Amino acid sequence: MKDFFEELRVQRWDDHRYYHHCRINQSLHLLSAMAFVVSYGLLFIDPAIAALLAWTVSMTSRQAGHFFFEPLGYDHVNQATNDHKEEIKVGYNLRRKVVLLSIWALLPLAIYMNPGWMGVLPEHETFFEFMRAVGYSWLFLGAAALLFRTVHLFFLKDVKTGLVWMTKIITDPFHDIYLYHKAPWQLLRGERFADRSLHANP
Repeated sequence: MKDFFEELRVQRWDDHRYYHHCRINQSLHLLSAMAFVVSYGLLFIDPAIAALLAWTVSMTSRQAGHFFFEPLGYDHVNQATNDHKEEIKVGYNLRRKVVLLSIWALLPLAIYMNPGWMGVLPEHETFFEFMRAVGYSWLFLGAAALLFRTVHLFFLKDVKTGLVWMTKIITDPFHDIYLYHKAPWQLLRGERFADRSLHANP
Protein backbone atom coordinates (compact mmCIF):
# COMPACT_ATOMS: atom_id res chain seq x y z
CA MET A 1 0.00 0.00 0.00
CA LYS A 2 2.94 2.34 0.65
CA ASP A 3 4.10 1.96 -2.97
CA PHE A 4 0.53 2.52 -4.19
CA PHE A 5 0.16 5.84 -2.35
CA GLU A 6 3.63 6.94 -3.38
CA GLU A 7 2.80 6.40 -7.04
CA LEU A 8 -0.51 8.22 -6.51
CA ARG A 9 1.44 11.16 -5.10
CA VAL A 10 3.81 11.11 -8.11
CA GLN A 11 0.98 10.96 -10.65
CA ARG A 12 -0.76 13.87 -8.95
CA TRP A 13 2.44 15.89 -8.80
CA ASP A 14 3.26 15.24 -12.47
CA ASP A 15 -0.26 16.26 -13.47
CA HIS A 16 0.00 19.48 -11.47
CA ARG A 17 3.47 20.58 -12.58
CA TYR A 18 3.07 19.66 -16.25
CA TYR A 19 -0.52 20.74 -16.94
CA HIS A 20 -1.62 23.40 -14.46
CA HIS A 21 0.60 26.46 -14.90
CA CYS A 22 -2.22 28.90 -15.62
CA ARG A 23 -4.33 30.32 -12.78
CA ILE A 24 -7.32 30.48 -15.14
CA ASN A 25 -6.94 26.75 -15.73
CA GLN A 26 -6.59 26.18 -12.00
CA SER A 27 -9.71 28.26 -11.32
CA LEU A 28 -11.67 26.32 -13.92
CA HIS A 29 -10.47 23.11 -12.28
CA LEU A 30 -11.78 24.41 -8.97
CA LEU A 31 -15.20 25.03 -10.55
CA SER A 32 -15.04 21.61 -12.19
CA ALA A 33 -14.09 19.91 -8.94
CA MET A 34 -16.94 21.48 -6.98
CA ALA A 35 -19.44 20.47 -9.66
CA PHE A 36 -18.02 16.93 -9.67
CA VAL A 37 -18.46 16.66 -5.90
CA VAL A 38 -22.11 17.65 -6.30
CA SER A 39 -22.41 15.08 -9.11
CA TYR A 40 -21.00 12.39 -6.85
CA GLY A 41 -23.77 13.10 -4.37
CA LEU A 42 -26.42 13.14 -7.11
CA LEU A 43 -25.30 9.68 -8.30
CA PHE A 44 -27.19 8.21 -5.35
CA ILE A 45 -30.30 10.29 -6.09
CA ASP A 46 -30.54 10.71 -9.86
CA PRO A 47 -27.66 9.27 -11.94
CA ALA A 48 -28.87 10.87 -15.18
CA ILE A 49 -28.87 14.37 -13.70
CA ALA A 50 -25.49 13.66 -12.08
CA ALA A 51 -24.02 12.78 -15.46
CA LEU A 52 -25.53 15.84 -17.14
CA LEU A 53 -23.97 18.10 -14.50
CA ALA A 54 -20.64 16.29 -14.63
CA TRP A 55 -20.30 16.52 -18.41
CA THR A 56 -21.85 19.94 -19.11
CA VAL A 57 -20.23 21.82 -16.22
CA SER A 58 -17.35 19.78 -14.82
CA MET A 59 -15.87 18.33 -17.99
CA THR A 60 -16.36 21.39 -20.20
CA SER A 61 -14.79 23.78 -17.68
CA ARG A 62 -11.94 21.37 -16.96
CA GLN A 63 -11.08 20.71 -20.58
CA ALA A 64 -11.52 24.36 -21.60
CA GLY A 65 -8.77 25.18 -19.13
CA HIS A 66 -6.42 22.75 -20.84
CA PHE A 67 -7.31 23.52 -24.45
CA PHE A 68 -7.61 27.31 -24.33
CA PHE A 69 -5.59 28.66 -21.40
CA GLU A 70 -2.71 26.30 -20.64
CA PRO A 71 0.56 27.15 -22.45
CA LEU A 72 1.34 24.60 -25.17
CA GLY A 73 4.86 25.73 -25.96
CA TYR A 74 8.15 24.74 -24.37
CA ASP A 75 7.82 24.21 -20.61
CA HIS A 76 10.81 26.09 -19.18
CA VAL A 77 9.90 25.20 -15.59
CA ASN A 78 10.09 21.46 -16.22
CA GLN A 79 12.44 21.70 -19.23
CA ALA A 80 10.13 19.64 -21.43
CA THR A 81 8.47 20.12 -24.79
CA ASN A 82 4.71 19.84 -25.07
CA ASP A 83 5.14 16.84 -27.39
CA HIS A 84 7.21 15.07 -24.74
CA LYS A 85 4.60 15.75 -22.05
CA GLU A 86 1.82 14.50 -24.32
CA GLU A 87 3.79 11.33 -25.08
CA ILE A 88 4.43 10.41 -21.43
CA LYS A 89 0.96 11.43 -20.18
CA VAL A 90 -0.42 8.59 -18.08
CA GLY A 91 -4.07 9.45 -18.64
CA TYR A 92 -5.86 11.06 -21.54
CA ASN A 93 -3.60 13.43 -23.48
CA LEU A 94 -5.08 16.16 -25.70
CA ARG A 95 -5.39 13.87 -28.73
CA ARG A 96 -7.25 11.21 -26.75
CA LYS A 97 -9.42 13.90 -25.17
CA VAL A 98 -10.45 15.15 -28.62
CA VAL A 99 -11.65 11.63 -29.47
CA LEU A 100 -13.50 11.27 -26.16
CA LEU A 101 -15.13 14.70 -26.40
CA SER A 102 -16.14 14.05 -30.01
CA ILE A 103 -18.00 10.91 -28.90
CA TRP A 104 -19.58 12.90 -26.06
CA ALA A 105 -20.79 15.61 -28.44
CA LEU A 106 -22.17 13.12 -31.00
CA LEU A 107 -24.09 10.97 -28.52
CA PRO A 108 -27.11 13.32 -28.23
CA LEU A 109 -27.50 13.30 -32.02
CA ALA A 110 -27.25 9.51 -32.12
CA ILE A 111 -29.89 9.20 -29.38
CA TYR A 112 -32.17 11.70 -31.11
CA MET A 113 -31.95 9.70 -34.34
CA ASN A 114 -32.32 6.35 -32.58
CA PRO A 115 -34.54 6.64 -29.46
CA GLY A 116 -33.85 3.94 -26.92
CA TRP A 117 -30.53 3.06 -28.59
CA MET A 118 -31.34 -0.61 -29.23
CA GLY A 119 -33.01 -1.02 -25.85
CA VAL A 120 -30.01 0.18 -23.84
CA LEU A 121 -31.46 3.62 -22.98
CA PRO A 122 -34.98 4.68 -21.96
CA GLU A 123 -37.29 5.75 -24.80
CA HIS A 124 -38.01 9.45 -25.05
CA GLU A 125 -40.96 11.49 -26.27
CA THR A 126 -40.44 14.80 -24.47
CA PHE A 127 -37.34 17.00 -24.28
CA PHE A 128 -36.92 16.16 -20.59
CA GLU A 129 -36.99 12.42 -21.36
CA PHE A 130 -34.50 12.99 -24.17
CA MET A 131 -32.09 14.77 -21.80
CA ARG A 132 -32.40 11.98 -19.26
CA ALA A 133 -31.51 9.47 -21.97
CA VAL A 134 -28.52 11.64 -22.90
CA GLY A 135 -27.55 11.76 -19.24
CA TYR A 136 -27.52 7.98 -18.98
CA SER A 137 -25.48 7.69 -22.18
CA TRP A 138 -22.92 10.15 -20.80
CA LEU A 139 -22.83 8.21 -17.55
CA PHE A 140 -22.01 5.03 -19.46
CA LEU A 141 -19.43 6.91 -21.54
CA GLY A 142 -17.67 8.23 -18.46
CA ALA A 143 -17.53 4.81 -16.84
CA ALA A 144 -16.35 3.20 -20.10
CA ALA A 145 -13.63 5.83 -20.61
CA LEU A 146 -12.37 5.33 -17.06
CA LEU A 147 -12.33 1.52 -17.32
CA PHE A 148 -10.88 1.51 -20.84
CA ARG A 149 -7.85 3.61 -19.95
CA THR A 150 -7.36 1.74 -16.67
CA VAL A 151 -7.23 -1.64 -18.43
CA HIS A 152 -5.16 -0.10 -21.24
CA LEU A 153 -2.58 0.94 -18.63
CA PHE A 154 -2.52 -2.63 -17.32
CA PHE A 155 -0.93 -3.63 -20.64
CA LEU A 156 1.07 -0.45 -21.34
CA LYS A 157 2.54 -0.21 -17.83
CA ASP A 158 1.29 -2.57 -15.13
CA VAL A 159 -1.79 -3.24 -13.03
CA LYS A 160 -0.69 -0.95 -10.20
CA THR A 161 -0.23 2.03 -12.54
CA GLY A 162 -3.72 1.51 -13.94
CA LEU A 163 -5.35 1.21 -10.52
CA VAL A 164 -3.43 4.23 -9.22
CA TRP A 165 -4.57 6.30 -12.21
CA MET A 166 -8.19 5.23 -11.71
CA THR A 167 -7.96 6.18 -8.02
CA LYS A 168 -6.44 9.53 -8.98
CA ILE A 169 -9.24 10.31 -11.45
CA ILE A 170 -11.99 9.41 -8.98
CA THR A 171 -10.44 11.43 -6.15
CA ASP A 172 -9.21 14.36 -8.29
CA PRO A 173 -12.21 16.60 -7.46
CA PHE A 174 -11.42 16.53 -3.74
CA HIS A 175 -7.68 16.97 -4.34
CA ASP A 176 -8.25 19.83 -6.83
CA ILE A 177 -10.38 21.74 -4.32
CA TYR A 178 -7.55 21.42 -1.81
CA LEU A 179 -4.89 22.34 -4.38
CA TYR A 180 -6.59 25.18 -6.27
CA HIS A 181 -8.97 26.83 -3.78
CA LYS A 182 -6.78 29.96 -3.76
CA ALA A 183 -6.44 30.18 -7.55
CA PRO A 184 -9.30 32.68 -8.18
CA TRP A 185 -7.90 35.12 -5.62
CA GLN A 186 -4.36 34.69 -6.98
CA LEU A 187 -5.70 35.39 -10.46
CA LEU A 188 -7.44 38.55 -9.24
CA ARG A 189 -4.09 39.71 -7.82
CA GLY A 190 -2.67 39.50 -11.34
CA GLU A 191 -0.86 36.17 -10.98
CA ARG A 192 -1.70 34.71 -14.39
CA PHE A 193 0.85 31.89 -14.18
CA ALA A 194 2.15 29.84 -11.27
CA ASP A 195 5.57 28.86 -12.63
CA ARG A 196 7.49 29.61 -9.46
CA SER A 197 5.25 27.44 -7.28
CA LEU A 198 5.77 24.48 -9.59
CA HIS A 199 9.41 24.09 -8.57
CA ALA A 200 8.50 22.70 -5.17
CA ASN A 201 6.59 19.49 -4.62
CA PRO A 202 3.53 20.34 -2.45
